[in-house]
Amino acid sequence: MILARMRAAALALGVMAAVLAPQAARAVPGFDAVRAAHAPSDIPLLARDGTPLQMLRVDATVRRAAWVPLAEVSPALRHALVISEDRRFWDHGGVDWQALAASAWANAWNQRTRGASTLTMQLAGLLDDALARPVGGRSVATKVSQIVRAQQLESQWTKAQILEAYLNRVPLRGEVVGVGAASQQFFGKHPSGLDTLEAALLAVMVRAPNADAATLHRRACPVLQQQGLDCAGLAGAADLMLARRPGMATGEALAPHLAQRLWQSRPAQAAVPPALHSTLDAPLQRLAIQTLRRQLQDLRGREVEDGAVVVLDNASGQVLAWVGSSGAGSDAAAVDAVLARRQPGSTLKPFVYALALQQRLITPASVLDDAPLQLASAGALYQPQNYDHRFRGPVSVRSALASSLNVPAVRVAAMLGPEALFDGLNRAGLQLQHSPGFHGHALALGSADVTLLDLANAYRMLARQGLYSPVQWRADWQAGGQAGGQASVRTARTTPPADTRVLPAAVAWQVADMLADPAARAPTFGLDSPLVTRGWAAVKTGTSKDLRDNWCVGFSSRYTVAVWVGNASGAPMHGVSGVSGAAPVWRTLMAHLHAQAPSSAPAPPQGLVAQGGEWFLPGTEPHPAQAMATADTRMPAFGIQSPRDGSVIVLDPDMPQAVQRLVFEGAAGQWFIGGRLVGQGRTVQWQPRPGRHVLERRSADSRERVVFEVRAARHALDGTRPTR
Repeated sequence: MILARMRAAALALGVMAAVLAPQAARAVPGFDAVRAAHAPSDIPLLARDGTPLQMLRVDATVRRAAWVPLAEVSPALRHALVISEDRRFWDHGGVDWQALAASAWANAWNQRTRGASTLTMQLAGLLDDALARPVGGRSVATKVSQIVRAQQLESQWTKAQILEAYLNRVPLRGEVVGVGAASQQFFGKHPSGLDTLEAALLAVMVRAPNADAATLHRRACPVLQQQGLDCAGLAGAADLMLARRPGMATGEALAPHLAQRLWQSRPAQAAVPPALHSTLDAPLQRLAIQTLRRQLQDLRGREVEDGAVVVLDNASGQVLAWVGSSGAGSDAAAVDAVLARRQPGSTLKPFVYALALQQRLITPASVLDDAPLQLASAGALYQPQNYDHRFRGPVSVRSALASSLNVPAVRVAAMLGPEALFDGLNRAGLQLQHSPGFHGHALALGSADVTLLDLANAYRMLARQGLYSPVQWRADWQAGGQAGGQASVRTARTTPPADTRVLPAAVAWQVADMLADPAARAPTFGLDSPLVTRGWAAVKTGTSKDLRDNWCVGFSSRYTVAVWVGNASGAPMHGVSGVSGAAPVWRTLMAHLHAQAPSSAPAPPQGLVAQGGEWFLPGTEPHPAQAMATADTRMPAFGIQSPRDGSVIVLDPDMPQAVQRLVFEGAAGQWFIGGRLVGQGRTVQWQPRPGRHVLERRSADSRERVVFEVRAARHALDGTRPTR
């Protein structure tokens, strides 16, 4: 009697399905269309050779992995799912009428049942929101429509396709959808690697997505027993499964900042791509990260936490390495220091000299006076100092640049004027903010903020003998490229960007030649420093005021490498300069890039004139009989030359007062402040203190006096810490 009634209930549902079939029938999506429309919540960033570098989450509402083919799903999971959800899956035509009748009879007598929805019927609800199960349960009409759609799926799809789509579309725990995301999040592995215990737990989670470990264990044990397996270890596996940290296993995380940059730069309303393609070189990216972290570890104890690296291909402008932070060891790991604006210190000096060379104000052999200098600035005096607080007297431009002397650089910048220097730096792509007047004379020493990427590309412009072009970090891919089955890379632009001439080739070559001169660099850096490489390389370091940032940027014949080390918070480092902080990373990467073929020096462009071991622009070479100007040819000093009467000197708050010195300069004699002897000779250094002061110079035949004022201010008008 009971069996007959069950069959009658099933027959009634079948009749209703047949009657409502025309109303319920709509075009069933094809399997290929469903698979093509699958959008992962996380997509990979690929290196230039297709190596995955980083997973980037692009959908915060769901956690869904890439589509997993059925052949890549563990057989244990396939079997466990069928046992748990639809034992007659391989036999029925989309609807298990026997189970459906049993469910209908149980509902009529208010009895609990395991349900009668087949995997195919469940998939129909996953593919059509109108057939999805509402909180209060489906109506009879909706249930019938689901039955009709399941039969349509069975008639147009294979069983394997139905199971594959179900495994990829089924919601599991929380935001997790599909076995690809679930197996990665809960077990840290691909679905192909799930064992029998893990498969049973995942299979029963379909009906109990928010169950605790004990409930999952209780439900999964019968699934194992039906396969002739015992439940030993199942409880531990359930506990471990739910104890895992949220989030999918993503493999290596080598380029999080560039991945974000690529995603943010995609066209608006564009479809989610299956992957992001970059120009990064995977081994180089990995080495850059390791080298930076190792250097920061070596600097432990000196209050250094952060760093960044950029490597560019000189010819193409492609970014080969982009390391935006030091990673988990930083309190600001999410900050992309490649794009953060910081003070570049002395790394701007090459452009100062380049502009002066271009205007023929100097030559590499010109002699500059490395002596105390005071320049008027906003009603006060600006007094640059060298990094070591020493003055060297007459020095050549070559030595001044290579040795990173501050005072000569400021003298050259004063010849150019702040407007010309500001415009020239912007033409090099540095995108300076504010105005020339805001930075004043300190602009030559790096008082303006720049990004590591822009600075690297400006040096790349020097490497390309004055030609500027934008950098490129995005790549498109086309199949069937190079031999060996590797994909070929072409830039995202259909045509390369036009080169812009920023400097004459001869001038850029002169600057590079000076930056690559180890002898000219030796007075400051010695002959054996991290700036010395096996092959030819032009390189410059920089340190911002108060030791907040240090840099090392340089280029070989093929590559430009830029390194920043400091603190994202702006906190000062302790005893770290560009040569001790950033330069070791630069040298390691440059050695790796040229491990097989050392860099060779570029040939001088046509038109340069060689004379006396130096290179000159035509018409700037000295006459053979012309003597070089030296300090001895200057007019003898008379009276008090510096400071001038009425001068206002502002102390730099970013430098300890104990190291700041005011230089008195004039004719030889004894120098007095407020009647107290402070020194004698032509120059005297005095530690300034705020207040109004009377300076006297006394000699056997003359006596002079001036009045000047020293002010303490919260911010220096335009001063920076001495940099090199």
